[in-house]
Amino acid sequence: MSKVWLITGASRGLGRAFTQAVLDAGDRVIATARKPEQLVGLKGRYSERVRTVALDVTNEAQAKAAFEGRLHPSEAWTCS
Repeated sequence: MSKVWLITGASRGLGRAFTQAVLDAGDRVIATARKPEQLVGLKGRYSERVRTVALDVTNEAQAKAAFEGRLHPSEAWTCS
């Protein structure tokens, strides 16, 4: 069974590299970035295993929503 990771700063640098490594290993990722449009490439390559979420870690409401997995209902994953 694959794991689900929440990775902040997934648009570039270490966050991007870590996100790609996790996805290449077969796990699923909730990838966050201040500018989620920078994550389009990940979504295109790993469509069913990645969800992208706008997150500025200095914004408490956005951080809570990302951590609690508040995604659009059509994109929610079932956890067992």
